[in-house]
Amino acid sequence: MKTLSRKHLYLLSISTGLLFSFGWPARGFPLVLLVAFCPLLFVENYLSNNAEKKTSFSFLGYSYLSMLVWNTLTTWWVCNSTIVGGILALVCNSFFMTIVLLLFHIVKRRAGSLTGYTSLITFWLAFEYVHLNWQLSWPWLTLGFGFSNYVSLLQWYQYTGPLGGSLWILLCNILLFKVVSGQLSVVSNKSKSKLIPYSLLLITIILPIAFSLEMYYSYLGPSYKEKQVDVVVVQPNIDPYSEKFSGNFEEQLKKMFVLADTKVDSTTAYLIFPETALTDSDIWENNFQDNTSIRLVRQYLHKHPNLRLITGAETYRAYIRGEKVPESARKFDSEDGYYDAYNTALQLDSSKDIQVYHKCKLVPGVEFMPFAKFLAPLAKLAFDLGGTSGTLGTQKEPSVFYSPYSKTTVAPAICYESIYGEYIGEYIKKGAQLIFIITNDGWWKDTPGYKQHLCYGAMLAAEINKEVVQCANTGISAIIDNTGRILQKTNWWEPAVIKASIVPSNNITFYAQHGDYLGLYASFLSILFIGFIIINKTINYFQ
Repeated sequence: MKTLSRKHLYLLSISTGLLFSFGWPARGFPLVLLVAFCPLLFVENYLSNNAEKKTSFSFLGYSYLSMLVWNTLTTWWVCNSTIVGGILALVCNSFFMTIVLLLFHIVKRRAGSLTGYTSLITFWLAFEYVHLNWQLSWPWLTLGFGFSNYVSLLQWYQYTGPLGGSLWILLCNILLFKVVSGQLSVVSNKSKSKLIPYSLLLITIILPIAFSLEMYYSYLGPSYKEKQVDVVVVQPNIDPYSEKFSGNFEEQLKKMFVLADTKVDSTTAYLIFPETALTDSDIWENNFQDNTSIRLVRQYLHKHPNLRLITGAETYRAYIRGEKVPESARKFDSEDGYYDAYNTALQLDSSKDIQVYHKCKLVPGVEFMPFAKFLAPLAKLAFDLGGTSGTLGTQKEPSVFYSPYSKTTVAPAICYESIYGEYIGEYIKKGAQLIFIITNDGWWKDTPGYKQHLCYGAMLAAEINKEVVQCANTGISAIIDNTGRILQKTNWWEPAVIKASIVPSNNITFYAQHGDYLGLYASFLSILFIGFIIINKTINYFQ
């Protein structure tokens, strides 16, 4: 093998990071992701064949460079909130990915090529699964998300979820690397040995694409027009930094009503306001009816008796004496007792009932401090996103909003909860027919962040085969059909209103029913691989 200098190895490592960023939403071309790992695999292969040197530490460095370039070029916008917290997020997420690659390298060195590359797929899927479920969750760069701006290519996620896309990307990269490097040989006949690997690679690439395109273009649209419900989406465009949490909450609410009146009529079933649209600091769930914002909403709904309003709000709940107090609860400053603060979705109608959902998938470092007992000293580095700061309360599981006037049921997903497909599946198993995403993406300013979020919402629609409505404070708000097509969308950073007719669906896709099963299986296999590493290391130590 030709000797490569450190300069060449660094360039190859950087190339992997660049290729991932070139293929990533919202403007990237996702087929690039099918080759993005190849330069780094060349680096790993070169280091592995250089048996005279200890390669693990070297590969750790090259891998980290690749992952840091990818993370930085695609999620740098996180730093718009706080530079220190954003840099910490980029550095840590890159490190987690690097550990996965290091484990692959160790297994490959000790168990050979086939087992090694199998472990790469297994470790990576297990990492993505863990990253979706632990307290430091930040799954924004799940590999399968990379195709979210080309929903025509990911219709088969109905069966596998985005981890199926991750599996496909990893497998294509490994096969391409093996073919290009001449390591994939199937039979002894020279002509066939060249033909079969290329055929295997082409089938692996083309088959999922062809299957997805057939699903996408064979979709004829909703069949039951009589089941349509009319929705109005309000994008008020209130600056989250200078106005939203420091301005007059009554004026902001009246502004949303004025916008709504341009589209709401007697046929409108749902009016949707964005995340934390109600910023009144006195919305106590113990006594909703005394709150000014709630009274204003009631007055508006009195004029539209068949209307349901779904809105985001900052709410609080005081615990009575003797009631169990969760770890998220705060102590009152001027009196005894505890209370919780929530990022909340409310459904109100002309009745006295108020349906409440508390955001469950909280943003680490923003809405709660992960591993609080160990990371409490880092609390000052948490992102400053205005409104209520500190750890928020949650509820144990998602809850569905029911209509008092019809059988329509809605899943209220708040902010980046929409990227947790398995979690959204829990809504669907509880009967949700429509998905409403309420969000406030203005924190990231005019960056790829809010565009990626919209792409992920479109991917979600395809995964669960349901229509999705996204309502964003500053944009982009959108109507998305159940294949992921964006039917209507607003512009960024301008007040806007959308009206659309959408179709509730009782369909439950295989993925919605079974969740991220690929990641779960990979996690069990990863435990076996790690056990192999430990046993192998122990045997070598005593020999």
